[in-house]
Amino acid sequence: MIYPKEYLNSVKDISIDLLNKNNIKGLILDVDNTLISLDKKMPAGISEWAKSMKNSGIKICILSNSNKLDKVESVAKIIEVPYIFFGKKPLKSGFLRAKNLLKLENENIAVVGDQIFTDVIGANRCNMFSILVKPIEEKDYLITRIKRPIEKIIIKMYEKNKRKKSLR
Repeated sequence: MIYPKEYLNSVKDISIDLLNKNNIKGLILDVDNTLISLDKKMPAGISEWAKSMKNSGIKICILSNSNKLDKVESVAKIIEVPYIFFGKKPLKSGFLRAKNLLKLENENIAVVGDQIFTDVIGANRCNMFSILVKPIEEKDYLITRIKRPIEKIIIKMYEKNKRKKSLR
């Protein structure tokens, strides 16, 4: 429940090959520290990555826990995708709303975010493919800063388990 299916450095590391291999036809993307830094800067290449995904037939929408409509809406406009703000992750309701926007089945959707306790657990609870990415920057909101040390322990355990499996 707490382990992601994939752990990558950035959303830009998500490839069409990875998605095809796992029968993924749609992406639900987090915003804060996944698509933009906390000072609302989008790293170079993310907009182009999103365009490439869409050109390859991958449907995308944003699901953010942020209650700041203008911030989420501005990111959605940049990458030209629908969005849901104040998504209440890891509760299932936001993920199911995003699923309805994508018009796909749960098993064909990957959820991408930088937090285990919101993005990964929510995706796994909904039987969606969870992809954890490293945060864009170390700077975090207070509640997230409190959870990061626990997430680091979980990530170490995840990586250890993954190494063991690859040796079999």
